[in-house]
Amino acid sequence: MGLTGLTIAWEKAQHVFSRDIGITIWLVVLSSIAFTVIGLFYTAKLILYRKAVVSELRHPVKLNFFPTISISLLLLAIAYLAINPAISRPLWMAGTLLHLFFTLYVVSVWMHHEHFEVHHMNPAWFIPAVGNVLVPVAGVPLGFVDVSWFFFSTGMVFWGMLMTIVFYRILFHNPIDDRLMPTLFILIAPPAVGFIAYTRLTGDIDTIARLLYFSGLFLTLLLFTQVGRFAKLEFFLSWWAYSFPLAAICIASLVFYEMTDKLAFGYIGAGLLLIVSSVVCLLMIKTIVAISKHRICLPGH
Repeated sequence: MGLTGLTIAWEKAQHVFSRDIGITIWLVVLSSIAFTVIGLFYTAKLILYRKAVVSELRHPVKLNFFPTISISLLLLAIAYLAINPAISRPLWMAGTLLHLFFTLYVVSVWMHHEHFEVHHMNPAWFIPAVGNVLVPVAGVPLGFVDVSWFFFSTGMVFWGMLMTIVFYRILFHNPIDDRLMPTLFILIAPPAVGFIAYTRLTGDIDTIARLLYFSGLFLTLLLFTQVGRFAKLEFFLSWWAYSFPLAAICIASLVFYEMTDKLAFGYIGAGLLLIVSSVVCLLMIKTIVAISKHRICLPGH
């Protein structure tokens, strides 16, 4: 998700600033390879360790990461849209159908759980909702307008509900565990992606669009003030939660600039592009080092 989000951010930046530096195809290929390799590893896990996968499907935290599979397909559909719509369409269809399945499954588990407690709540619970909001970004250009409105509406409704619960958990209960602290950045994604999707659906920046964008920008600023706390955290794979939300608010800023021609948002978008590019490079290095030292895919990590 982080790699593909970065890819889309660079695509948008090159389009908005009318500068083609030839980086898009390389990022698309890298994102596609990453998705394929991780997908093959998890398929092998499903075949060899089926009980572990079933356990994750019932876990109050890990459960919410399964929709990252369908979200990745939707992001790849967006990335391929400008390159080859013939590839984008099947990716979008597969991602949309799979995400509907995951959303229905996850919400059903939420409704009929017997073991969830308040401390299980964290921003990762937004992941199923964010995926729904992504559908219109490629869905509208591909001609699926009503389907896009369906998923957008679903995502926005759940964003409102979950935002209330997450802040209740943050304010009135024990702090989020260090391993999941980076997931606080996921708070940025729903309003940022919601803004992008809404402008696709309406073709305009109205009051609702501004509400979505500026709420996402505020959350970004809020989390930037906490950078000292995040810098002290030990590296976990959850650090990748920094990447996609930053890419989302970067793209949203570039879209705002493109549609209003207000230079300030162009500077914000360009600045965020540099930040998210640096973050993704750092995450790739940290992950490679952790793999070489056998420090990932361990209990608690």
